[in-house]
Amino acid sequence: MIPAAFEYHAPTSVDEAIALLQRYDGEAKILAGGHSLLPMLKLRLLQPAALVDLGRIPNLRYIRRDDGQFTIGALTSHAEVEASAALAQAARVLVEAEGLVADVQVRNRGTLCGSLAHADPAGDPPAVAYALDCEFQVQGAGGARVVPVDEWFVDTLQSALEPDEVLTAVRFPVPPPRTGSAYRKFEQPASHYALVGVAALVTLDEAGTVARCRVGITGVGPVAYRAQGVEEALVGRRPEAAALAEAAERAVEGVDVLGDLHASVPYRSHLARVYTRRALAAAVARALGQPDPGE
Repeated sequence: MIPAAFEYHAPTSVDEAIALLQRYDGEAKILAGGHSLLPMLKLRLLQPAALVDLGRIPNLRYIRRDDGQFTIGALTSHAEVEASAALAQAARVLVEAEGLVADVQVRNRGTLCGSLAHADPAGDPPAVAYALDCEFQVQGAGGARVVPVDEWFVDTLQSALEPDEVLTAVRFPVPPPRTGSAYRKFEQPASHYALVGVAALVTLDEAGTVARCRVGITGVGPVAYRAQGVEEALVGRRPEAAALAEAAERAVEGVDVLGDLHASVPYRSHLARVYTRRALAAAVARALGQPDPGE
């Protein structure tokens, strides 16, 4: 289909972009990579009055490591994140997930921040955002603010970003020593969206017990979520296979699991437990400096 008519703007600064968003009073949409937005325009699921293209704003495409944290700019593509050696070493879960986003064309043009702002409940990056305890740097007419990940994903296709705000970057702390992370996904083969995607991060103490655990899950419910029951079940325990399996049983605890033509509620729930166990096992192996376990 052909999108409905809209006006197009290409601002050269974030302030100019914010002014345009204010002018259209909630009737404009931001364009970064466009690979989430454009299909919705073509299907006329969205019919905005205007598009505000961030592509000409300088200094929004970067990956930086400063003061114990990584910061990734709004125009940094999935492919650029996937290719980052620094991220591969410190936050492998993010690099793995980015390598599984859609296809190579989408990864070359689509952006990490755009995906996180889009808040697709079957997208890969939202699960990783929970695993890495991401924070979102937002700029609007009222100034700048930082939104923690636990407040970011509000509902299906709805983030905490206000209509007159721009997500300028996402940041997360550099994981400490003895930390491993992994992303495991069961995808819909045509769209490559996650029927279930699990991002896990595990930090071990010097005695080899779990000091910290983060698990983010996508594709299962109406919004990506942090599996707190899984985390609570592992902290303070030795990460043996039985403990991982026991913790993974809590993967859909308190979640309104979706059922559709691709996966019934019982099947998707089963997949969530299986892939949580697999992601945890891989994260633990990496924390221990061991080869990834066979699946």
